[in-house]
Amino acid sequence: MRVYLDNAATTRISEAAKQAMTPFWDEIYGNPSSLHTFGQAASNALQLARESIAKNLNASPQEIYFTSGGSEADNQAIFSAARLGAKRGKKHLITSAIEHHAVLHPMMALRDGGFELTILPVQPETGFVRVDDLAAALRDDTALVSIMLANNEVGTIQPIAEMTALCRARKIPFHTDAVQAVGHIPVDVRALNADTLSLSGHKFHGPKGIGALYCRKGHPLQAYLLGGAQERNRRAGTENLPAIAGMAAALREAVDDIAETAAHMTSLRDQLIAGLRQIDRSHLNGDPMHRLPGNVNFCFEGIEGEALLLLLDTKGIAGSSGSACTSGSLEPSHVLLALGRPHEIAHGSLRLSLSRHTTQEEVDYTLAQIYGIVDYLRKMSPVWERIMAEKN
Repeated sequence: MRVYLDNAATTRISEAAKQAMTPFWDEIYGNPSSLHTFGQAASNALQLARESIAKNLNASPQEIYFTSGGSEADNQAIFSAARLGAKRGKKHLITSAIEHHAVLHPMMALRDGGFELTILPVQPETGFVRVDDLAAALRDDTALVSIMLANNEVGTIQPIAEMTALCRARKIPFHTDAVQAVGHIPVDVRALNADTLSLSGHKFHGPKGIGALYCRKGHPLQAYLLGGAQERNRRAGTENLPAIAGMAAALREAVDDIAETAAHMTSLRDQLIAGLRQIDRSHLNGDPMHRLPGNVNFCFEGIEGEALLLLLDTKGIAGSSGSACTSGSLEPSHVLLALGRPHEIAHGSLRLSLSRHTTQEEVDYTLAQIYGIVDYLRKMSPVWERIMAEKN
């Protein structure tokens, strides 16, 4: 049996997305910036895709800028706000300890370049950013706050609308990384009230290498990639029209089916959580209720997460120990450490992320395999032997 439970890393492209991309290989292949008929056909298709994505976020088409993915969108939002803030003498940035590295690393680069950076802690185990902590951290010279909508490792959904209300009252720009949220939970940019928001197509059954940055009308945005006048002078480079069309189709399908898909994934997610809680010395990471429908994240004492993943793979099960961007690292997850997990426990982590394709049979099979593998690894683990000795 082959079971794919690493959908937070990437998803299988949908049939709707593939079909939407097909005409752009050999029919509508002009450059959208060209004035001839071929180019105008491409330009019209680009506009239709922009309108579709905007509609499914409750945005205006003029507020959508296409990028190569979520990381580029995060970088543009952050560096643009920082440059504009610095021109007004504002060089203070705020983010949280559990952000994706596509946010943390640009923030740290700016700190190294002379900005002051406040990294907000999160509540133990659940990973919530306290709204009161954000309120206390805001300053007159704050140039940007960036807090993710939903965490990529533990699935916790943050109270973004409460945070943006604080920032809007003080005219402080707010960015949210919604890469894991878009297509999985309702995302209404008007309700969230963020100034900028990032998304990525391959997280909701679209193609890889394509994303978008929402920028609220009236909010200034500087170009991050320079060269041409594409994307209304905000992002140079010929638009990846096949991928854009695929992303638009995937998002439309995801939003149309979002209630049914979320209910399906939530039911299977809760079964996985209940089953894994039966394992002695297991720890659920992230809030039990306010989490993404398809996210399951546990730590198991006395084992190494890498060994667990490798043995699961021999059984045909694909999972991860955290973010796909850090899967090659032997360091424990910065997210789990921020949740208060000790190093030795954080090393024994497992993230399973579901999709609309996940079945009951796959969940039952996965639970049975994890029970056996955890038991096998613990029998060989001197750490587990010590834990049991201390218990007795």
